[in-house]
Amino acid sequence: MPVFEYAPAPESRAVVDIAPSYGLFIDGEFREAGDGKFFKTLSPSSEEVLSEVAQANAEDVDRAVKAARKAFESWSALPGAERAKYLFRIARIIQERSRELAVLESLDNGKPIRESRDADLPLVAAHFFYYAGWADKLAYAGYGADPKPLGVAGQVIPWNFPLLMLAWKIAPALATGNTVVLKPAETTPLSALFFADICRRAGLPKGVVNIVTGDGSTGAELVAHPGIDKVAFTGSTEVGKAIARTVAGTKKKVTLELGGKAANIVFDDAPIDQAVEGIISGIFFNQGHVCCAGSRLLVQESVQDELLDALKRRMRTLRVGDPLDKNTDIGAINSAEQLARIRELADAGEAEGAERWAPECELPSSGYWFAPTLFTGVTQAHRIAREEIFGPVLSVLTFRTPDEAVAKANNTPYGLSAGIWTEKGSRILSMASKLRAGVIWSNTFNKFDPASPFGGYKESGYGREGGRHGLEAYLNV
Repeated sequence: MPVFEYAPAPESRAVVDIAPSYGLFIDGEFREAGDGKFFKTLSPSSEEVLSEVAQANAEDVDRAVKAARKAFESWSALPGAERAKYLFRIARIIQERSRELAVLESLDNGKPIRESRDADLPLVAAHFFYYAGWADKLAYAGYGADPKPLGVAGQVIPWNFPLLMLAWKIAPALATGNTVVLKPAETTPLSALFFADICRRAGLPKGVVNIVTGDGSTGAELVAHPGIDKVAFTGSTEVGKAIARTVAGTKKKVTLELGGKAANIVFDDAPIDQAVEGIISGIFFNQGHVCCAGSRLLVQESVQDELLDALKRRMRTLRVGDPLDKNTDIGAINSAEQLARIRELADAGEAEGAERWAPECELPSSGYWFAPTLFTGVTQAHRIAREEIFGPVLSVLTFRTPDEAVAKANNTPYGLSAGIWTEKGSRILSMASKLRAGVIWSNTFNKFDPASPFGGYKESGYGREGGRHGLEAYLNV
């Protein structure tokens, strides 16, 4: 077959203006950290320093929480229709600045511009539009005739979808009348700080949204603060457990969206080419930096060879490189620390006897990169089948019967998502009823909608975000 080469098609960096340094956004204004400390945020594709960002300490967190508490009095008293106007304005400004925000997200996170432009930003705006619609209809959400907000929400978000996770948390919190103190991940703080400017442009009252940047110690101070009424966290299971221990015995309401080790199950009657595209999307979207990534491929033995041949052909076409190039399929790994974690687990897979395969691809000389990788001969005892890798690494296991597929899929401490590929609707329904996963896709993968709830079981956390269900976490019910 002919090989088509793609000429570079870079998106312009000129559309985004990154300041040399950023302070904390507290009570509607940017201000320096109390002790004047800063940390650097890097572009993972080049290791270039993008900006310096304030490191919040306990006093800064306290100021932010007090500002949010003060703003809560008037914000919660507003009619829902008035709160909705602010959310609509925020959504419209996000749409207007979507190109700028997409470039910023790709620079700070390392994800391909196609994904930040075509997936992240449309979903960010959609979440604010969606919850703006709920703001004056809370009496019809099923949580009582006059549900009340909780108060001040402390929200800690991860680095894999910085702006989207911000939208998942801030939009329902504001719609229900709560105020917010949000801490973005230390490796991807810039889009949250740009969002602070969007709040000001939308005329959002001071103190309703506060953003404190910093490392894990800042997040720990926020979670433990006695003025917080609600904690929302997306991130690793290890940190989620620590948060659960911190809030135990308090009156704080908590939602945790944690790790995953999703099974993507392909039966012998599945459309192979369609399934291959779903597998590629399931594990290589956002470099595999996805909590619900389909990192375990369970394929029926009778079609294993055919499927793997097609999958390897498709993997050879994936383009790894500059996140701002519109042709790029797989961007940079977010940090040196995460790259080391991926390498360590991939090496463990080889050491334990699994067969490693990756297509030939030239990786850039600077930045953090890992080629899309496939492991066959994987057993349930292998670490790559049990531990969350959070990178572009796929483990392939086989099964003979639906019951064996269910047993292997559920043999994990996680329970966030799963995928089923078959032409039989009855088999989809039967499998879905037996899989212990919060989100189950059939003949597709990684599809999201603001009206659909998302969350997991077991060590994948508890509570739901998105949809009508996402309102409950921010209401006193």
